[in-house]
Amino acid sequence: MTIVGGGPAGLYFALLMKQRDPSHAISILERDGPSDTFGWGIVFSDQTFDYLRKNDGPSYEAITARCQKWDNVDIVHRGEKITVRGNRFSGIARLKFLQILHQRCLELGVDLHFHSPVTDLAALPAADVLVGADGANSLVRRTHADTFGPVIGQGRNKYVWLGTPRLFHGLTLTFVEHPDGLFIAHSYKFDDTTSTFIVECSEQTWRAAGLDRMTDVETCRHLERVFAAHLDGEPLLTNNFVRWLNFPLVRNERWHGNGVVLLGDALHTAHFSIGSGTKLALEDAIALASAFGREAEPASALPLFERERRPKVEQTQQAAAESLRWFEEAATHMHLDPLRLAAEVMTRSKKIDYEKLKQRDPAFVAALESGRGLMSEF
Repeated sequence: MTIVGGGPAGLYFALLMKQRDPSHAISILERDGPSDTFGWGIVFSDQTFDYLRKNDGPSYEAITARCQKWDNVDIVHRGEKITVRGNRFSGIARLKFLQILHQRCLELGVDLHFHSPVTDLAALPAADVLVGADGANSLVRRTHADTFGPVIGQGRNKYVWLGTPRLFHGLTLTFVEHPDGLFIAHSYKFDDTTSTFIVECSEQTWRAAGLDRMTDVETCRHLERVFAAHLDGEPLLTNNFVRWLNFPLVRNERWHGNGVVLLGDALHTAHFSIGSGTKLALEDAIALASAFGREAEPASALPLFERERRPKVEQTQQAAAESLRWFEEAATHMHLDPLRLAAEVMTRSKKIDYEKLKQRDPAFVAALESGRGLMSEF
């Protein structure tokens, strides 16, 4: 079995397969080195941890030991912070997370090749199964586009993934109305010294601010000024470069064919605002390994994987699409007072309705009901 891509989906699938049957010959081809990573911290829910604990105890213990945990979402608008509790999340450095999976794969005997970019699938040795876990711009998917029927798009907003020594204790969404337009920061700490700081804005705002013409240093300095009231004097950090992106929207009509299957972002994406990218990748890996646990032959295991996994992925993608649209249209909500905006933020994906919000944080809902006339809006 050959896996192209050494991200969370490929690594976790490989270690699960070796754990189930050490005789499996599994090779992972990863273009980057073991200490290379893009991005800063990643987020998990408690439900994801339940899956990790049930499927591989050693990696679960190593991951949770290095996590920062919180239960609050903070929404900052017009200089006021509204806190909504009952949201149990954990953050961990992306590089540390990958290195834990690297080590576990090596312990189990996975053949892990770093600095091994794949440019031509035809040059790969024959394998019973080829797994494309090579990201949103997947070579495996593009090479077998007739098989998968990919549907590719992109979000309208621009975003950039930065870091900062300013520690945000909880998932924090900061809205800043600037003369150039609306800027939104998604931030959370992932270790004792650093937070992820993702900034998004409309393309119109991005161009009005001149961000399309700025150097990396100029970009960080400009955004430090935009969010000066929220960074407590701390700088914004880069992983050696600044790259503004439009979020890639990936779906596939078919998930497998002729012994080839996709996992993670190669197969599907979900907007970062719902924090499900790594979660989906790991759950894909669990589902595919489980399918092979019940059906030894790829001709049976791959269809089983798609049948059982697709409905859950599509449900998550729908919620992510709702969230993405809300952030793209966030400027239309800036007239709301901070409490009302927080309610809009918490219910934007339609995964959380009024009753679920009440179960999570009765005090927040009580504040909404207290003289605000909001009950009819849910």
